[in-house]
Formats: sequence, structure tokens, C-alpha cells
Amino acid sequence: MTSLTLPAETSMGAVTLMVANLDAMKAYYTGAIGLEVIAETGNSTILGTDRKPVMILQHNPALKHAGQHEAGLFHSAFLYKTEADLAWAVASVASKHNTSFTGSADHLVSKAFYFNDPEGNGVELYFDRDRTDWSWKHGQIEMATLGLDPNAFLTENLNTEITAAASTIGHVHLSVGSIAEAQDFYVSKLGFETTLNWGGTALFVSAGGYHHHMAMNVWQSRGAGRRQPSLGLGEVAIELPSIDEVAAVGERLILAGLQIQDDGKGIALDDPWGNKVRILAS
Repeated sequence: MTSLTLPAETSMGAVTLMVANLDAMKAYYTGAIGLEVIAETGNSTILGTDRKPVMILQHNPALKHAGQHEAGLFHSAFLYKTEADLAWAVASVASKHNTSFTGSADHLVSKAFYFNDPEGNGVELYFDRDRTDWSWKHGQIEMATLGLDPNAFLTENLNTEITAAASTIGHVHLSVGSIAEAQDFYVSKLGFETTLNWGGTALFVSAGGYHHHMAMNVWQSRGAGRRQPSLGLGEVAIELPSIDEVAAVGERLILAGLQIQDDGKGIALDDPWGNKVRILAS
């Protein structure tokens, strides 16, 4: 019998972006965010940390930007191990792209800083508080959006001896057309567990008790239909602990009536808005 939920060891893999200016985007994610070039093949650049892919840039200048109210990427969230590492990254982006900062917040479970990359894709840089400090109420994680002073944070945590900081994709946040449809796809079918339904306008989901591996909101995209090919999100990768777990998820998705593509290394499918999700073994 197939499990109805994703394994607790689930994590997020690389985010693929379709980009118009490959050089500018590569410079941003290496020079400012601190990722390393792992491989370059044709029109694709793979960026990561310690040889692990974190972001893939696909050059496709023929594509146009999506409209403001369409489904797609809300932000890619880069997770740092320490507050000092996060401070390095925030200072790095702010100094090299000083008009790209869009906000900061204390979410109770994490501290987060928000930016836009050179092509307008949302970027979150964040640090998790220890899980023992998280609070759950009636089965939902307690999160908030409290003020977080960037200058005070940097004053307290910036260590000038740190010259680089490794990061992974901690979570991915999407713009979608319907929270109910997102719940049906990402929870009922894919197997995430709901951690928070934020007033019917945003859904947070995870595996293994994390605060969220993915989120979906309708803040600007309520009622959006299927995406047309555009710049921005190309693919979201979800990593499971084994190929057997991937196969089990594929079996569950087929039983749910969804169409999947299986290349032997993983499976891929579209969510209801055409956001491509790839599931593979870590």
C-alpha cells in the first residue's frame, strides 16, 4: 500500500529559472547570493553549494515576462545555517544591488529578508530558529510577520571574517489561482501535509514537521489560469530519500488520475497552473 504522505526526510532541490540575460543572472546569484558555478552546458548554468545544485538558469531570451496577476514563482527561499551567514548574504546583496531590497520580517519560526533579482524574481534569504522554539496550535504552525530591522540585524550579526556563506533552497513559494485547488494538488495528491492555512489566502505545506517546504498564495493571482511559457519559474525540484520513494509517489499520482513523465531518474508533472514539479531521489 502506498503512503499518503511524503517521507519525513523530504527536502527541496534546485529551482530552475528561465532567464533573458544569463550573464546578469549568473552574476547576481554567484556574486551577490554566493552560489558557485557547478556546470555550464549550452544555454544552461547550474549553480550550487558544495557541488549540490541549488539553482539552474536556463537561457531563453525569446520568452517574455509573465503578467503581474499570473501564476508562477512568488519567491525562491535560500536557507542559511547561522545568523552570521545570513547577515553576510544580506549585506552582500544589499551592497551589490542596493535597490533590490523589498522587506524583512520576523516570522517566529525564522528571520527573513526579501529582494528581487535582476529579472524581477522574488528572493528570500532566511535563517531558521531551532525547532524547539516553534509553536503549534490546533495542528498548525504559529507564524507571524513582525518587524525586523535590517540595520540592527546586521550590526548584531555581521562577521567581517566571513567571506562566503553556503545556502540551500529551504522552501519555494508560488503564486496560484486557488487555495482549494492548491490543497487538493499539493496535499491530497502529492502528499505534503498542511502546516498553516493563512486566512484562505495562503497555504503552507511540508513534510516531516518543517514549517513549510512550499507555500502557495492568491494575493495577486486569485483566479489565475494555466501559465503560458514565460520568463521566471521553469521547474521546482523536490528531493526524496530514495528512488523507491519516488516510485511510490508516482504510483499514487497515477492512481489519482494525474499525468506524469518518468525518465528513470525521477518523475515530473504540472500543477493546475502549469508550474512544473520534478520529484527525484536526493
